[in-house]
Amino acid sequence: MNAVTLTYLGLSTGVFMVANSLLKTYATGSKPLFLIAALAAFCLGNFLMVKVMQANGLGLALALSLVFQLVAVTLIAFLFFGERPSALQVAGVVLGLVSIALIAWPQGGAT
Repeated sequence: MNAVTLTYLGLSTGVFMVANSLLKTYATGSKPLFLIAALAAFCLGNFLMVKVMQANGLGLALALSLVFQLVAVTLIAFLFFGERPSALQVAGVVLGLVSIALIAWPQGGAT
């Protein structure tokens, strides 16, 4: 994975976190503008993910994206919405990080 692809992955994760935060705001206040903004952000995030998939294939791109989003949404929930993960949930996030290392680890040789 090169620097450009990592940039697309980081940008898509950030956009998805904005979208999810907008949905959380919509869910607590029911203002339609937040829902419309969230849907637009999800469209942009998916466009960015297509760029990651083109460079790395579906499996690797989605595996990386899902775990990055898991970590990011947990941090946002903690920092901005006052949610506190349990010890078991924190262990799940740590295992997600370990899974990323195993999935993205260079294989060596032809695949």
